[in-house]
Amino acid sequence: MARDDTAIDAAMGTQGLPGRDALDKAAVQALSERSDRAGLRHLAGHVAIIIATGWLLAEAYAAGGLWIVPALALHGFALVTLFAPTHEAGHATAFKTPWLGKAVAWLAGAVTLNNADFYRRYHHWHHRFTQVPGSDPELGRPKPRGWPTYAWRLAGLYYYSDKLREMWMTATDRLGHLPYVPARARPRLVRSMRAMIGLYVLVALVAILLESWAPVTYWLLPMVCGQPVLRAILLAEHTGCSEDRNGLTNTRTTLASRPVRFLMWNMPFHAEHHLYPAVPFHRLPDLHRQIADRLRHVTPSYPAAQAEIVATFGGTAQIA
Repeated sequence: MARDDTAIDAAMGTQGLPGRDALDKAAVQALSERSDRAGLRHLAGHVAIIIATGWLLAEAYAAGGLWIVPALALHGFALVTLFAPTHEAGHATAFKTPWLGKAVAWLAGAVTLNNADFYRRYHHWHHRFTQVPGSDPELGRPKPRGWPTYAWRLAGLYYYSDKLREMWMTATDRLGHLPYVPARARPRLVRSMRAMIGLYVLVALVAILLESWAPVTYWLLPMVCGQPVLRAILLAEHTGCSEDRNGLTNTRTTLASRPVRFLMWNMPFHAEHHLYPAVPFHRLPDLHRQIADRLRHVTPSYPAAQAEIVATFGGTAQIA
């Protein structure tokens, strides 16, 4: 049975946004079928890639030399792209069974230091106010306007300081007046964040007892090495697009390679996702074929998207 996208639209406040007439409601309904089978099959493939790249990294560590660097980056990219199932399951579209989506979102988010419960509320607000200055939380960190800010964003080191601050603020219930976190939601967010921190403490204690550096060498260090590629992908989603609520112009779709599309759970079809967030990841290629000619920003690759971004630089900028 096709899923009605009304509930998702209502939750994110995306009803009636400019561009939503690109496809009629019946066509959207036909594309909105959720599937546990599709989600589990994709998740199994992603986990298999993480295991395979982890094995390659172990071989590189054993051999020594410069092979360690690409092995770290490859395994790291496989890990950091667990952001994608956290994102997809946060929309309740990765799986048909609700508890399965919530469990996958939380566990995948924990790997990338991204609490799924907090992220879901942050991200829904981003959908409600995409590219609206002063309202879209993603614009809280200004887009790069020059090479210094661009290099800083790609390095991705700010991500970890942001996440540590987010953990502290949420776990201690010091969230202030974030518009996307209503008072009724705070107890759940506090519990979820404390549980995630508890998981990290448990991993650290086990590593200490076993005198093992594995959490650093196979998890944290690879993630730092893989983060720049993920930052480039995420930067391409809206940078250089219109700063208004028109879904046809404020988001970029990138025609990425099949491996990248797979690890990113088809998120490169990003304009399609923003226009119709109820359409699950495995139907986004079909959606793209139906509305591609209506989209303002469709780029053939991520290198091409980065070229479009840097072409807008008009001078130096300060690191944000």
